[in-house]
Formats: sequence, C-alpha cells, structure tokens
Amino acid sequence: MAALGAPDLSGSLHRFGQAVSAFAQALSDIGWTSLVIALALSLVMQTMRGHAWANAIRAAYSRVKIAEWRIVGSFLVGAGLNGILPARGGDAIKVVLAKRSVEGSTYPTIISSFAVLAPFDTVIGILVLIYAVTQGLLPKVPRLPHLPAFDISFWARHPHVLEVTAAVLIVVLVTGIVVLARRAEAFWDRVKQGLVILTDPPRYLREVAAWQLAAWFLRFATFWLFLDAFHIGGSIQNVLLVMSVLAISGALPFTPGGAGSQQALLVATLHGASRTAVLSYSVGQQIAVTAFSAAVSFITLFTVFRITDWRRLIRESEAERAEPG
Repeated sequence: MAALGAPDLSGSLHRFGQAVSAFAQALSDIGWTSLVIALALSLVMQTMRGHAWANAIRAAYSRVKIAEWRIVGSFLVGAGLNGILPARGGDAIKVVLAKRSVEGSTYPTIISSFAVLAPFDTVIGILVLIYAVTQGLLPKVPRLPHLPAFDISFWARHPHVLEVTAAVLIVVLVTGIVVLARRAEAFWDRVKQGLVILTDPPRYLREVAAWQLAAWFLRFATFWLFLDAFHIGGSIQNVLLVMSVLAISGALPFTPGGAGSQQALLVATLHGASRTAVLSYSVGQQIAVTAFSAAVSFITLFTVFRITDWRRLIRESEAERAEPG
C-alpha cells in the first residue's frame, strides 16, 4: 500500500514545485492592487471571526470583563500559525492565549466557546460543496482515483482505508467522551458554559452568526480579487469552485497545506485559463495568504501579548494544556 502511495505523494510535491516555478515567472504580471486589497480583506475577515468568538466567550463569562483586543489577537495568532505549524498547531496556541486573557477561565470552556463557530461554518461549507457538485464544477467520482494528487487519489483508490480511518476516529472520540463523562461532571459543566450563547438564539444570531455571515461575504470577495490578481477572472462560479477545492484539499491532507492536491484539483476544474496560469494562481494565493497571515501573527504576538519567542510559547502551551482544568 505504501509503495502505491509513494509515487503519487512524490508527484504531488513535484507538481507543487512546478507551481512555485510558474508563480515566480508570473510575478511581473500580478495585479498587485487586487492582491493587496484581497490580503487586507482577509485580515478584516479574520478580525470579524475573532469578534464573533469574543462574543461567545463574553456570554460564557458574563461577570468577567473581556478584553476584546486580546481575544481577537489570540484568533489572529492562531490563524497565522496554522499555516506554518503541523496539525493545526495554531489552534492550540489560540486557545492558550485566550485562556490567559480571561480571568478565571478554563480550557474546556474556552475550547467549547470556539466550537460555537463550527455549526454556521459547517452549514455554509456544505452548501458551497453541494453547489459545486450539482453544477458539475468538481471532477466526477470515477475520475478521483486518477487525479494527480496524492491526498485525493489515495483515499479514492482505497475507500476501505478511509472507512477504517473514519471508524477509528469515531471510536476514539466516543471513548474519550465516555471516559471524561465518568471522570468529571464538572468538566461537562465547563463545556456547557462555553456553549451558553447557543441557548439564546436571538443573541447567537446577532452576535455570532451575523459576524460569521459577514466574514463569509468578505471571504468570497477576497477569492474574487485573488482570481483577478492572477488574471484567472473573478466570477461567482470560479469563487465557489476555489472555496470547494480548498475545503476538499484541507480535509485529509498528507502534504503541508494540501500542497499538490490544490494545484491538481484547480488545474482539472478551472477552465478558461492555461495550466501555467492556474498553477501560478494556486501557489501564489497559498504563499501570499500564508506569509501575510504569519506576519500578522508575529506582529500580534509582539504588540498585543509582548511575546517574542513563539517557540517557547509552544512549549509553555503544551505544558499548560497538560494540566487539569
């Protein structure tokens, strides 16, 4: 099985290298105005999502003064570090910084407050995928095993492995829930505390969902401008296609940031532009967003949290998360 997958993984990384080369050659043709505006909008989008999270935390700790700028800062740091740390390590740092920013807070409550963002994002993500599938924008299922992207073709060629992997994850999750339920009733009280805003639908819609919806509109505009910046052409169809591809390539990645799979999917689905142009757009957008988000992350760490050694922060975060409560 490993022998079957290895060539594909190597091919994915090779194609990513080709995309980087295409991007370097196309640097002089980039629409820099559109690119800069897109990056600025992406920052506003993340800030809006951070504000929604702050509102969820504010509902959970109604008697504590919440420093909005520190919660939003935690969100920006996590989002930026997710692009350079494996296994979404930025999310762990995001939670640790938020906990440090709220007096008397606990990890179960902070984590579950962040989970409040998941239902809306999941619904929108599913709707985008449904649109892409029903409009025939994505490759048909029989083509998936033959796509030159290890992340996708591996699971398509070995559906039984996907089923076993999903089953194992579900068993681990259920087992963890059962163990925690037996060990500490207080744990669940803290989890429910983080979800308290969901018990007040009008407040949830006003203070969380509305900000998430606005952020999704900005996300849409951001991808439109990225497409224009690399001369692919912004359109409703192209934007929804890109959003679907990013969701798929990020679901079960074998390569950092879905490198290789994004390029393969976009080349197979984005029509009306040359293969070189699509590769340049794909890797250019990935590099620009990662670099910009990482820069914002480090600036925020220094200006908001007065932290200069982010590696030490990772070590301290791991130690803190190992402690109970």
